[in-house]
Amino acid sequence: MTISKDKMVSVTYELKLDGKEGEVFEKAGKDSPLVFLYGSGMMLPAFENALLNKKANDTFEISIPAVDAYGEVNEEAIVDLPKNIFMVDGKIDEELIAPGNSVPMMSTSGQRMEGLVVSVDENTVQMDFNHPLAGEDLHFTGEVLEVRDATPEELSVMFSGGGCGCGSGGCGSGEKQGGGCGSGCGCSDTEDNLESCETGSCSDGKGGSCGCN
Repeated sequence: MTISKDKMVSVTYELKLDGKEGEVFEKAGKDSPLVFLYGSGMMLPAFENALLNKKANDTFEISIPAVDAYGEVNEEAIVDLPKNIFMVDGKIDEELIAPGNSVPMMSTSGQRMEGLVVSVDENTVQMDFNHPLAGEDLHFTGEVLEVRDATPEELSVMFSGGGCGCGSGGCGSGEKQGGGCGSGCGCSDTEDNLESCETGSCSDGKGGSCGCN
């Protein structure tokens, strides 16, 4: 059986940044492989296209330039937010907004996003809503472990919105902020109210939004 639409695919992979000699960003071995429904929109299109028609035990090597992965860094997705939206029980949670922390947020329209704290001053918190792999060229090596027909139950779950790979195991969860290589996460500009998931308060701001497709 070969990889095609509506097949459940299980693969190992190692993701490096900036070519085959680059830094290992994340990986999945045989003990915890990446499992996804092919053609469901969970994975990067360039990643899926390179796996088409492969079968169990086939190996792969895939290079994806940034423009075909998570795009270039968008400066408009780096925004200053009022510090008071991170207030909990009347106090600013300083640990939450420490530079380098990843903070879950939500727009008032219900769109989830993940923001990286860049800097903090007396009144504002600068946050970066770019995907953590924006601007990065991706290089994958791996092996196809299994290809099988998806069950009706799996198809139902995937297409009802429960199968998004963003931060939910396998490729895209990893140890880094926001999801990695294959998750169906994309960034776009939006002008909306931003809400800290930790506090439930809102403020006006313009930022990039990273959420599952």
